[in-house]
Amino acid sequence: MRDLAAGMRYLVRGQRWVAGHGRWWGFGMIPALIALVLYGAALTVLALFAGDLAAWATPFADGWGAPWQGLLRGLFTALLVAGGLLLSVLTFTAVTLLIGDPFYESLSERVEESEGHCPSAPDRSLWREIWIALRDSVHVLLRAAPFGIALFVLGFLPFVGQTVVPAVGFCVSGFFLAVELTSVAMQRRDIPVRERLRLLGGRKALAVGFGTPVVLLFLIPFAAVFLMPGAVAGATLLVRDLALGESDPGAADGPGAEVPVGAGVPPVAGASAAGGGFGPPPAPFTPGPGA
Repeated sequence: MRDLAAGMRYLVRGQRWVAGHGRWWGFGMIPALIALVLYGAALTVLALFAGDLAAWATPFADGWGAPWQGLLRGLFTALLVAGGLLLSVLTFTAVTLLIGDPFYESLSERVEESEGHCPSAPDRSLWREIWIALRDSVHVLLRAAPFGIALFVLGFLPFVGQTVVPAVGFCVSGFFLAVELTSVAMQRRDIPVRERLRLLGGRKALAVGFGTPVVLLFLIPFAAVFLMPGAVAGATLLVRDLALGESDPGAADGPGAEVPVGAGVPPVAGASAAGGGFGPPPAPFTPGPGA
């Protein structure tokens, strides 16, 4: 439960950071707005043709009488639209990050600089960075796909499919959304995608606590545009503490140090004369076994 609460606090801290830096908030909304227009058009088309897709996918029900044909195809249509919404939430971040790679890289760097230290990014061209981000996003999507398919099938179960399955689906989406949101700060540290999954997989409650509220909030119309910059800022703060704890758990001990993940206590301003009063620079990341 502490990790769940800690994940939520990182999201709140990120939103507070952008609220205090209005220029960066507006700067970070530009790619989210572009992605929202694209996704809005795609979901509108899906909603308009979901009934036809349901009829095409259930030809065996053509001879069924009322109300069974309507119930089956209505359920299929609802699941299709719900699946489209969940897929859009899961991929919205990846697409927005791809569109706005320079925007969010600059935003994430500014967050780290305000916290006292920003690791040097690998010496790569912009197109190389975009290619790596696209490749990593596809990898994460492929890892998430089996969960999505299983939950879609389980959605047909009476009662469980309308109660337990959606709740589990939001948590699964939240975890993978956290993986996507942390990719900006992780990529700056040159942490490969498999290692990112291992790091967050070892703290699933933390990732779910951070990502699931974002999933739920992104379902509110236009909320994603306003919340995306703060979500990237919060993910950056999460990565700073997560990478620090992974590379040197003892580095967070003592006065003036960064707060370990899950502690839930914001750093105290003025704790260090250097770096803006937010503790020492994060220790270099050391890949774990199997990286």
